[in-house]
Order: sequence, then C-alpha cells, then structure tokens
Amino acid sequence: MQTTYIDSKEVIDLQKWNSELPILGKQYQEASPYPHIVLENFLNPVVLDACIREFNELNKADGWINYVHYNEKKKGLNKLDMLPANIKHTINELNSPAFLQFLSTLTGIDNLQKDDHLEGGGIHQSGRGGYLNIHADFTVHPHHRNWQRRVNVLVYLNKDWQEEWGGKLELWDTEMKACEKKVLPVFNRCVIFNTDADSYHGHPEPMTCPEDQFRRSIALYYYSVEDKPFRRATHYMARPGEGKKKFMVKLDNAMVATYTEIKGWLGSNDKIVSSILRFLSRKK
Repeated sequence: MQTTYIDSKEVIDLQKWNSELPILGKQYQEASPYPHIVLENFLNPVVLDACIREFNELNKADGWINYVHYNEKKKGLNKLDMLPANIKHTINELNSPAFLQFLSTLTGIDNLQKDDHLEGGGIHQSGRGGYLNIHADFTVHPHHRNWQRRVNVLVYLNKDWQEEWGGKLELWDTEMKACEKKVLPVFNRCVIFNTDADSYHGHPEPMTCPEDQFRRSIALYYYSVEDKPFRRATHYMARPGEGKKKFMVKLDNAMVATYTEIKGWLGSNDKIVSSILRFLSRKK
C-alpha cells in the first residue's frame, strides 16, 4: 500500500486546546447524561485527509476484525503495526504524554493510561446496514486486570455524511429510559466521554448510507490503575419498547461475557471472538 506520510504537519494543536481547558473541563464534567464533550475541528484536517486516503486503501487489505453478532455489525483494525503511516502517527499523538495530560485535566481523572494494544479500538468502519446496539463498554482491560477503563475518544472521518443515513452516536441516560443526545459522525468531530458502568451509548438503527459510503472513526480508550476495579464485559441493553429483543440481547451478553473472560485468561484476540460470535449468532 503506497501512501504519503505527512510528517511536516502536527496532528493536534494542543496549545489551542489547553488554553480552553478551564471552560472545556467544566463543560465536560457537568455534562448530562454523563461526563462528555463534543469538539469540532479537533485535529489537523490535512492529516485526517491523509488518514481517509489510507482508509480507502485499507478496504482492500487483510487483517480486519469483523464484529458481526446480534448486537453489532461493524469491522475494526487494532494492530498498530498493520496500520498505515498517517493513521498510526495520529494514534501515537493521541497516546502521547502531552495528550494524556490534556485528557486528565479535561476529565478530572488523574494518571490516565494509554493502551498500546488498542484493545477493542484502533480504527472502526461500518457500511450500509451497520449498527451498534446501546451498551456500556467493558470495564477492565482483558490483559491488565487492574486497569479500569475510564474514557473513550472517538474522532470521525466522514466527509459529506448525510443526516438521513443515520449513524448518529446516541447517549442514553443512566437508567436507559431515554436518549438525551445524538451526535452526527461528521468529519473531524471528536466525542470524548466517561466509560462508567452506566455510560450507555451506541448507534442502534441500521444505517442507510449508499454502498460506497462508510461510517469511519479512530477509537481510543484510556484507563486508570486501580486496586479493585469493577469488572464487567460489554453490556448491551434493549431500548424502551424493544421487549421482544430483550431475550436475544441478554443471550448475546452472556456469550460476550464468556468470551471476554476466556480472552483475559488465554490471551486470545478479537479476530477469534468475531468468528465465534458470528457462528453462534447464525445458530440462534
């Protein structure tokens, strides 16, 4: 894959974002339904344009993990050594000590840790019909049993995304009674939010974008080291009025929880789980 590495352009203007932290931190920590913020024009658009070109080339590459089971339909790539230059450089900058300090100040969570394994993160892509049911994320890193997951950073790379295609990130209240916020996944928009046990989010409606359009994001997760972290796998929820789905959602939760535990003990990867969950979903 031939791509041009844009090494002369900084990825993020941290001087600018740090200067706004007194206001942004207050907005983040007081936000409803849980601490979060939506930031526009977050990264250097020239670098993100290069990332989009690399995404287009990656569609032809091996190594994608297909997350296809009852509660989601998307694919991801989380092996840093398989990512092209500009995407890798962007991720490294968002895992840098300077960005971690910005993130800790923004969220009020000290000593946030990056994840070099990009567990469950890296880059994501969904096409027509793709969806992700409402859920709260897994709470402990499967390979670091004292790492409590604390914060998500999502950066969208979708130019000319149309509202009627769907794909909005939904933030639900902590009791799963109502969606409080919807965020269109447009180019260079960043969403940062706490990943507590009741930070429910997703984009549950199958998308209607054209076959040649994709919902793409860079997804990075951050942790804190805790003596006794709360441990739970990704936990999907049926929305109000979806009573008929509850059984299947719970069954899928059980499968995901079982796999997550096995993965933690054996060190297996998400490419394996995607195959297992896809097979079991077909059996159901």
